[in-house]
Amino acid sequence: MKRMHIHVAVENLTASARFYTAMFGGIEPTIQKSDYCKWELSDPKVNFAISQRGAKPGVDHLGIQVETDEELVEMRSRFSNADLPALDQAATTCCYAQSDKSWTIDPQGVAWETFRTLETAPTYGQSRHDPEPTALAACCTPTTSTIAFRSRT
Repeated sequence: MKRMHIHVAVENLTASARFYTAMFGGIEPTIQKSDYCKWELSDPKVNFAISQRGAKPGVDHLGIQVETDEELVEMRSRFSNADLPALDQAATTCCYAQSDKSWTIDPQGVAWETFRTLETAPTYGQSRHDPEPTALAACCTPTTSTIAFRSRT
């Protein structure tokens, strides 16, 4: 089963966590760190994350979380069928989790990921907002410079 993923960059994690907890009916975050919170909700079925890591506030990226390798292959195929470029990452640490994932950027420049979480991780991982992130190590949205676009011709 797939779950929608939304990641929002925030200026004040505490105030934002309080707001989203209230908005989600009093459900506390599944994961709560000093710079990151995540809710894995059943109603609506969404993996909703917020982080305070120096990014411009607002929607950081969108995605589809999957549960199996087969679903991950399916989602990667969807990126390909849409003629979207993709960057695949295996066992990468991002957002306090180790995951297999793929990234793409839609025609409007919105970053999308599809991922299968393998296990929790003790660190956030290297972000594109960190000084000198490497293209393959950076989590949470590679830039257009890390994904080569294909022509639709």
